[in-house]
Amino acid sequence: MTRGDTKTRAGTAGAERQRQGGASGFVALGLKAEAEPIEPGLHVVATPIGNLRDISLRALGTLAAADAVIAEDTRVTKVLLAHYGISTPLVAYHEHNAAVVRPHLLARLASGSALALVSDAGTPLVSDPGFKLVSEALAQGASVTAVPGASAVLAALVIAGLPTDRFFFEGFLPQKQGARRARLAELAAIPGTLVFFESPRRIAEMLGDLAAILGERQAAIARELTKHFETVRRGSLTELAAAFASEEPPKGEIVVLVAPPAENQEPQASDAAIDAKLQDALRTLSVKDAASVVAAESGQKRRKVYARAVALAGAEKAKAGE
Repeated sequence: MTRGDTKTRAGTAGAERQRQGGASGFVALGLKAEAEPIEPGLHVVATPIGNLRDISLRALGTLAAADAVIAEDTRVTKVLLAHYGISTPLVAYHEHNAAVVRPHLLARLASGSALALVSDAGTPLVSDPGFKLVSEALAQGASVTAVPGASAVLAALVIAGLPTDRFFFEGFLPQKQGARRARLAELAAIPGTLVFFESPRRIAEMLGDLAAILGERQAAIARELTKHFETVRRGSLTELAAAFASEEPPKGEIVVLVAPPAENQEPQASDAAIDAKLQDALRTLSVKDAASVVAAESGQKRRKVYARAVALAGAEKAKAGE
C-alpha cells in the first residue's frame, strides 16, 4: 500500500472504535468538543512536558479521534487523557516490548487504522523508541504526520541565555566517567550550544566532567521545566560543578546547556603539561580516548596529542618489559 493509497482511505480512521461504540471527543476549558475525523496513518503527537495546559487543540482532537494511542508509559499518558476526557484505548510501546509490539502496530497501519504516537512527555522520537516505528511505517507506505508541540530541548534553549543560532542535541552522555569524558572531548569543538539530558543522581559528576573537558564556558541547568518548581541556574561550568557537588541531588528532569567554544581560542598548555595530562589519562583510558580528552582540555590539535600519547604509551610498555 502506497502513501497515496493510504490518503484515499481518509474517513475510515476511527472505524474500529465506532464499531465498538467508542466516543471520539475531549473536554477543554469545561466544554465538550467532538473530535473531527483524522486520516489513517501514524500521527506523531507532542504532549506537555509538565504543565498539562501546554497541549494544542489539534493534539487533543488527534488523540481523541485515533483508533489507539501508542504510549511509552501508559500510566503517564492515562493521566493526560483522563484530564481531557479522552477515552481512546492505550497501547504500551517501549524499549522492552518494541520488537514484539511493532509488527502488530504496522499491521494495523496497513489495514487503515489511525494511530497516535506519544512519548512520556514532549515530542516523540527524542530519547524514546519511536524512531524504528516511524521508519518502518514509512517503508511500508503508511502516512506519517507530525502534530507539533512542547519540547524540553527548545524550552530550555530559549530561556538559557546562550546562543540559539546553532545548537547540538546530544541527549544522555555515557554513564561511566571514562566514556563520558571521551565523548565530551569529541563534542568540544562543535561551534554551537550543546544540549544534554541528565538524571538528578548523576548531575554533579557530569558537571565536573564538563568543567574538566570544556573549561570555563557559560552554562545553564534547567530543571522541572513548565512545572511549579521550575528553576534555571546559570554560571560557568566550574561554578555550577562546585555548587552541585556541595548540594543534595536535585529532583526532577534536567536539561543541561553549554555555550559554544570561544572563537580563536589559543592553546595554553605546554608540552610538559600535556605529557602530564596524558600520563594521567592513560592510566584509565585507551590511547585514542586519552588523546581525545587531553586535546579537548588543552586546546591542542588532536593529531599532535595522539602522536604524543602513542609515544608515551610505547615508552611505558618498553619500560615495563625491561
